Amino acid sequence: MTNSETLFERSWQRAWQGLGATPPAGLLPALLAAYAEPQRRYHTQQHLAECLVHFEAVQNQAQRPAELELALWFHDAVYDVKAKDNELRSAQWAAQALGEAGLTESLGGRVHELIMATRHEALPEHDDARLLVDIDLAILGADPERFAEYDTQVRAEYAWVPWPIYGIKRRQVLQGFLQRSAIYATPYFHTRLEQQARTNLRRSMAS
Repeated sequence: MTNSETLFERSWQRAWQGLGATPPAGLLPALLAAYAEPQRRYHTQQHLAECLVHFEAVQNQAQRPAELELALWFHDAVYDVKAKDNELRSAQWAAQALGEAGLTESLGGRVHELIMATRHEALPEHDDARLLVDIDLAILGADPERFAEYDTQVRAEYAWVPWPIYGIKRRQVLQGFLQRSAIYATPYFHTRLEQQARTNLRRSMAS
């Protein structure tokens, strides 16, 4: 097994054991196949693996770690580069899978809510959602080489958008993060990644 395959297997088993349930047959390969779709350049198995590594470092800080981990698995499960409802469709897939596994509607609803927080439209109210969002945004505070790769990957996903328009829209997104009083809402990520994230964002905007 590769390191990523070992990570995926470990995470998948841990999450479902934490929920006290057995995943529906074929769900794991279906998810991994989704993250390997050809239109993806950033929202890939690489991103999923990076999120799960961060999760393993902070899982003891989560109130419901198994639910948070499953939400990470599904948070980009649906990714159409021209759609605006990817998070909703990903959340619906998660809730459906959890229901098929015999878990309660309330649990599925919580996972659905966690995934919807990754729209990054507002600061989440709940601690687990804040932790999830910080994990998803950890790439902003990556080392400069990985951040540059991420920047290139995002551009590749939007290759169909003409450069002048993409440049304006991308700058607006990055500026939005910089204008926040804090990019990261949890002490763990704020302490470790906040300054690097701001440095990366400013460098990207300058280029």
